[in-house]
Amino acid sequence: MSGTVSRRGVLLGGGAALGVAATGLGSPLVRAVPPNPSRRLGDPFTLGVASGDPAADGVVLWTRLAPDPLADDGSGGMPDRAVPVDWEIAMDERFATVVQRGTVEARPEQGHSVHVEVAGLLPGAEYFYRFRADGQLSPAGRTRTAPIAGLSALGIGGALTMCFASCSQFEHGYFTAYRRLAEEHPDLILHLGDYIYEYAPGGYVLDEGNARDHAGPETETLADYRQRHAQYKADPDLQAAHAIAPWVPVWDDHEIDNNWAGDIYEKPEKPQPNFLARRAAAFQAYYENMPLRRGAAPTGGGMRLFRRVQWGDLATFHMLDTRQYRDDQACGDGAKTCPERLDPQRTITGAEQQRWLLDGFRGSRARWDVLGQQVFFAQQDVRPGPGEKNNMDAWDGYAADRDRVVAGWVDAQVRNPVVLTGDVHASWAADIKQRWNDPAAPTVGTELVATSITSGGDGSETTADTAGVLAENPHIKFHNNRRGYVRTRIGPTEIRADFRAVPYVSTPGAPVETKASFVIEDRKPGLERA
Repeated sequence: MSGTVSRRGVLLGGGAALGVAATGLGSPLVRAVPPNPSRRLGDPFTLGVASGDPAADGVVLWTRLAPDPLADDGSGGMPDRAVPVDWEIAMDERFATVVQRGTVEARPEQGHSVHVEVAGLLPGAEYFYRFRADGQLSPAGRTRTAPIAGLSALGIGGALTMCFASCSQFEHGYFTAYRRLAEEHPDLILHLGDYIYEYAPGGYVLDEGNARDHAGPETETLADYRQRHAQYKADPDLQAAHAIAPWVPVWDDHEIDNNWAGDIYEKPEKPQPNFLARRAAAFQAYYENMPLRRGAAPTGGGMRLFRRVQWGDLATFHMLDTRQYRDDQACGDGAKTCPERLDPQRTITGAEQQRWLLDGFRGSRARWDVLGQQVFFAQQDVRPGPGEKNNMDAWDGYAADRDRVVAGWVDAQVRNPVVLTGDVHASWAADIKQRWNDPAAPTVGTELVATSITSGGDGSETTADTAGVLAENPHIKFHNNRRGYVRTRIGPTEIRADFRAVPYVSTPGAPVETKASFVIEDRKPGLERA
């Protein structure tokens, strides 16, 4: 969402790299650029390192070479040629026990990014990784593989610490919440969208003014998106979060254009005849800058981002894309009283993705089935008293599609469905009801909504609307308007969710505190205060 919405240890200190004179890579480096005393690349690892999409036997390792990250042409200051990059992964942070190493090419047509899909690792294990290019060593990253199935049933699988976050508008504040998230030392991080924002400097200004500025114009071309991703990735707090654990990211709207829907852009009064080209450029840059597997690479103008990540038999993470396949928002978007939102033909998932999701429910054997997705799932009536007023950009605008998803997990007898959400720049927690306007209807799931990392500025404990919304929607149990993230501890018998928040983002270095904690018990859908 936007404030101007209209229709249409070693890894945390900023010095994570081991010295070049320390344990070197096993194979000699080939110079990326022919020797030239007047031309040498600067530090190629200004964007840090990341890992993602873990499996029981492997993980994706990522970096992107960019000695000049804010170069206007989006090149990151790299030459227009392939550059060899060495990588290695070890069992220890001193790299005394290297288990695999290799060399890949960072190519200009991929923004000089690399996506190394490592396989053959031990399940449920911690690893450390790094890269080397042009004679320079990258920071080190920590990652881990998923456990194998069967451990939860034996009671020996342990618990998973998973944090999730969304909405990091660079201009609205400092990424301290990413730093605090990294300090939790999670096993897994889900990012639920709005990783970057597309606006030109001054395009999305807080009432109190912005803390810092975007580089470059509003993002429309591949060069623009590459530059914008690089500006965000160069932030040391964000780098710390990437380096501490594997990520599983999905986009929302601002990675492309505010409130886009399928092939429809935000503002019809401002025609974008090049929108599909703009969308394709954004998809390409997103792939280049995220630790995604090759199967997610854009093809034919689209990009398949919905996928599953299995954490043994403890949890299945069904990661959704609620932007690329949705119908246009009903009634011109915004918060409306809109009968059109109930049209059974309307979809936010698209038919193929919904079939994939419902098939996943039927085939699941996990203790917890977790939907990682973008927009508010539970019904939220923002009009006190008679009548309803709902957000057309959320699942409320696609009510029949939501009913089909809920019926899918009920019919499949999913053991513990939990929906994770971003987008709305505030923390919320809600019970999911089988029938929303029936107080006696059973609770059939739970929703946890992460606030923003920075979007919306410092925020507040509540807003003028908080009491009215909570009174109108008794299934919603919690709201807070500070910035932060959600920390979860997922075990065989319960999920504990802690809503973590910082008091300010307008200046760096804020502390973090827990605003509320809830427990979801195994086979008992709904929220209990911890």
